[in-house]
Amino acid sequence: QLRAQNQVLKKGVVDEQANSASLKEQMKMKDQSLRKLQQEMDSLTFRNQQLAKRVELLQDELALSETRGKKNKKSAESSSQLSQEQKSVFNEDLQKKIEENERLHILFFEADEQHKRLEAELRTRLEVLETDAAQHQAVVDGLTRKYTDTIEKLQNDKATLEIKSQTLEREAKDCRLRTEECQQQLKNLQSALGSRLEESLCIINEKVPFNDTRSNRYNALNVPLHNRRYQLKLRDLAGQALAFVQELVAALLNFHTYTEQKVQIFPIDSATDTISPLNQKFSQYLHENASYVRPLEEGMLHLFESITEDTVTVLETAVKLKAFSENLASYLRFLRKILPYQLKSLEEECESSLCTAALRARNMELHRDMRRLTVVFEKLHTYVSLLVLPSTKPEGLRRTNYNFVFTNIATSLHGFHDILKDLSKHYSQKATLEQDIPTATQKLITTNDCILSSVVALTNGVGKIASFFSNNLDHFTTSLSYGPKAGTEFISPLSAECMLQYKKKAVAYMKSLKKPCADSVPYEEALANRRVLLSSTESREGLAQQVQQSLEKIAKLEQEKEHWMLEAQLAKIKLEKENQKLKNSISGHLTETIQEHSVLPNVAEQKKETTEKSPREPIKSTSLVKYNLSINTCLLKFLLCQAPDVESREDLIKTHYMARIAELTSHLQLADSKSVHFHAECRALAKRLSLAEKSKESLTEELKLASQNISRLQASKIPYNDELMTTKRSYEDQLSMMSDHLCSMNETLTKQREEIDMLKMTSK
Repeated sequence: QLRAQNQVLKKGVVDEQANSASLKEQMKMKDQSLRKLQQEMDSLTFRNQQLAKRVELLQDELALSETRGKKNKKSAESSSQLSQEQKSVFNEDLQKKIEENERLHILFFEADEQHKRLEAELRTRLEVLETDAAQHQAVVDGLTRKYTDTIEKLQNDKATLEIKSQTLEREAKDCRLRTEECQQQLKNLQSALGSRLEESLCIINEKVPFNDTRSNRYNALNVPLHNRRYQLKLRDLAGQALAFVQELVAALLNFHTYTEQKVQIFPIDSATDTISPLNQKFSQYLHENASYVRPLEEGMLHLFESITEDTVTVLETAVKLKAFSENLASYLRFLRKILPYQLKSLEEECESSLCTAALRARNMELHRDMRRLTVVFEKLHTYVSLLVLPSTKPEGLRRTNYNFVFTNIATSLHGFHDILKDLSKHYSQKATLEQDIPTATQKLITTNDCILSSVVALTNGVGKIASFFSNNLDHFTTSLSYGPKAGTEFISPLSAECMLQYKKKAVAYMKSLKKPCADSVPYEEALANRRVLLSSTESREGLAQQVQQSLEKIAKLEQEKEHWMLEAQLAKIKLEKENQKLKNSISGHLTETIQEHSVLPNVAEQKKETTEKSPREPIKSTSLVKYNLSINTCLLKFLLCQAPDVESREDLIKTHYMARIAELTSHLQLADSKSVHFHAECRALAKRLSLAEKSKESLTEELKLASQNISRLQASKIPYNDELMTTKRSYEDQLSMMSDHLCSMNETLTKQREEIDMLKMTSK
């Protein structure tokens, strides 16, 4: 491209140079003609000056002649004739010179003007040509720079390409060597694969009974390739369709409900007068609309729930589509049932006295729209029932006709949308006309507005469904018709169901393969540790029970803590009251006696209240508890006798009881921990006992079998073998050891139970 532009620019520059050269020659020619004219002009001016001098001389001579004539009139008269002739000659000559001078002046002026004009034109043309030449020169300079840059780049590219060509030549040589090696390897592989193919064909012919991909009946049972992207896309589309169907169901419910309300109001209001039997029956049927409209949403919901990521969703496996088709058929029967009543109701409305001509025309348009609406629903039901056939009767619809059915559904939905547009337009006109009726009530106006809003919602919903279906038509036709590999179709719904079962089994098998293998323990070590793990006190179940028991104890202790906090607050309040009473007392002796008689009953009352409020079991008295109580009471009396003041007595009592409470809590915690430990050991012993009993039962069964074998051998008169005798003795020894072990375990269990009972008693 740059070279072509360069050639064009060169041609343009050459042409401009030729034009400038021709213009320069013209300029020279014009300059020469201008010089000639200037020379002529100079000659004419010189001639004019000569003539002017000649005229001046003649005028001087004339003046002299006049002065002379005055002197000599006579001589003048005689020479008058001569002078007149000369004067006339001179005048003629002068007149000619003047005219010639005028003509020369005009020619000179015209030539000068023409020269100036031509000079200006040439100067402007010269400036234009100079600017063009400068532009062309700049372009030429730029192009030369570009060409030099491109030449340098091309030279660099040439050098790099030469280097690359050299490297490529070396690589080509290497590739040739490699290809030779690969050809040799290919020959070896072909020979090896040929031998292996022959072996595998022999094995297949001998071992494989049949090839299931050759038969469509058997190939339909094979699991097809799972396309997760198609399944996710299809589930998303089913969710969108469910939302659209829910909007459609809500709009249909509102439309039928408000239509029932309109029948009760217009043309006769049921509140003031009885409506016709036709409208009564029509409103009764309309009242049942929910039982026919709601199942549409439920059927679509079941269809959406059946489409999951793990299944293979095709028309042969879409079993839930049949329920939606049946629900649509029931709604179609409902529309067919109410259609005659609706048409008769419109005709009855036209016959009423309130109906004008315009309103009658709108009613007849609605009459046609309702018929068309029922026809569209019949078409949709027909095509949906065709889509159900692959999952119920596969011979009813061939796979090649799927695209035709889907396209007809899309066109029917668009027709449905157009009918609803007309219905909305006609009903809005009808509502405005009914609003102008003098007897129109506010209830009628609001009902018309509600019906119009429901029709608009129905139109918008159907428009969304139609656009959604037409936009995703290609996806429906491609994703709902794929089958197993090398197969054309699923033969029957039963084969599709079997295929899904096989797919679930395959998925479960693949999941089991993906599970990581746990670190294995040596077999001998596992056998050695089995009994320990089963009967261990630190097993997971035992620890879980211990944690549960400790949590329950913590909860009980929290409750008791709150209870004793309240008791402490009540005791503080009582103590403050007693102190106030003691301060208000008069004598010290009376105060001491009152305090001695009041402290012990208060303590007894507090103990009674705590025993009544605490939800514990009754405590059984023992000799040990009585002995402790007697020691405590004696020690308390001794301290009270030793203490002289009231405050010191209170402090002594407080410290004594606090120390006693701390001691009892430590004993209680120790007893609880021992009981938990003993309980865990008892549970472990019980486990060991159950395991020993199970092993005893298994050994007894083995002993029975051995004895039966021995008796059988004896019956067949075969002498005892040493091995049989050793096995019998080993079984008998194991049984005796197990019985001894069981006895020892029973004894330890009884001992543990006795210790637990003692600990419970001491803790109480």
